[in-house]
Amino acid sequence: MHETNFLVREPLLDPKQRVLGYELSWQKHKGQVITGPDLESLVAFVAAHVHHEENGWLLRDKILFLDAVPAMLSLDALHDLPPEKTVLTLEASDLANPDTRAAAQGLRAGGVGISVRDGDLAHLGRNLAHSVSYVEVRFAGADVAAQARTYASLKQTGVRMVGRPVTTWADFDACAALGLDAFVGKLHLTPRPGSPVKGMNPAQTIILQLMQMVQQNEDIPKIENVLKRDPALSYKLLRFINSAGFGSGREIQSLRQAITMLGYSPMYRWLTLLLATASTSGYSPVLMETAVVRGRLAELLGQKALARGEGENLFVTGMFSLLDRLLGLPMKEVLDTIQLPDEVVRALLTRGGMYGPYLALAEACELNSALVESLAHSLGISPADVNKAHLSALAWAQNLSM
Repeated sequence: MHETNFLVREPLLDPKQRVLGYELSWQKHKGQVITGPDLESLVAFVAAHVHHEENGWLLRDKILFLDAVPAMLSLDALHDLPPEKTVLTLEASDLANPDTRAAAQGLRAGGVGISVRDGDLAHLGRNLAHSVSYVEVRFAGADVAAQARTYASLKQTGVRMVGRPVTTWADFDACAALGLDAFVGKLHLTPRPGSPVKGMNPAQTIILQLMQMVQQNEDIPKIENVLKRDPALSYKLLRFINSAGFGSGREIQSLRQAITMLGYSPMYRWLTLLLATASTSGYSPVLMETAVVRGRLAELLGQKALARGEGENLFVTGMFSLLDRLLGLPMKEVLDTIQLPDEVVRALLTRGGMYGPYLALAEACELNSALVESLAHSLGISPADVNKAHLSALAWAQNLSM
């Protein structure tokens, strides 16, 4: 696999802000061109980490959009990806070549999705549906009426439309009203105007209290008493402990038993996940999923260099880095409500200290930032290890039964 390629991802959202899939692209080294053998090994690398021989497609219901070039259409490694979960994105100019168009049609016939970008929608033509399943549209708020007509005629061909880049919530709503199927942009990281309640809801307040207690190694009966105040939380804990993953072989019915069996460190991690997903402040599901992936990715990136116990703190650092957005509060206020280790606080506020650079690298991978390479280099992590951690974190997040 080429030494200098880093995977970066962008989520594709549906009109309800749920994640439909992820677009993966290779961040190439300055001026570098990827050749055929490199492409083969890059696609094989992705396939090996998201499609498991026994467990199948690790990304569950998510579709993978891969940034593609014509040479990718004939790769053997494509056969290692499930066709119905794979979409290759090509430039419209690529499809002008008859050979490329024929290869795209062959893949479409086998169930692989083909997406086209940077094409003139009016000229892409009626026969589009034979070679293309998605079209990227550049939404320009100016001429909505003309766009609406174009989109309506595209809709009739059965081709799905992806808006890019959708940068404001007003544009998001306009695109949804015009019938677009998916949206790409950094929108999920910006609060939606007029989002409801700010701050903690009652469930989150109890979760925070429990986190403090677990951190201070409080007695199990005391933790149990606080848990009992929230029946939904108690139910979630029992469901979690009785899930297949724990395999205790017998049904655990008492909270005390569940806490004892789980142990303090895993309990803290479970509560961290719950805190992010118990948000009711009108934030999108994508924000929660991003927090989970970011937490897991930061943890995996630090696995080789840091002591085993630090992983927990890295996970919390990644998860909490979006807590200000999930709660609609400034980070400083969030940190006033919970006691966190100094190094975690430092990472969250300045991206400094022991954990900060790992968090910065995890963020860079999801923002397609130019810093990915230099951050990885400064931490001594190879592109292959960054990419492996990235894909593992994505798969892990899908397989968490929240």
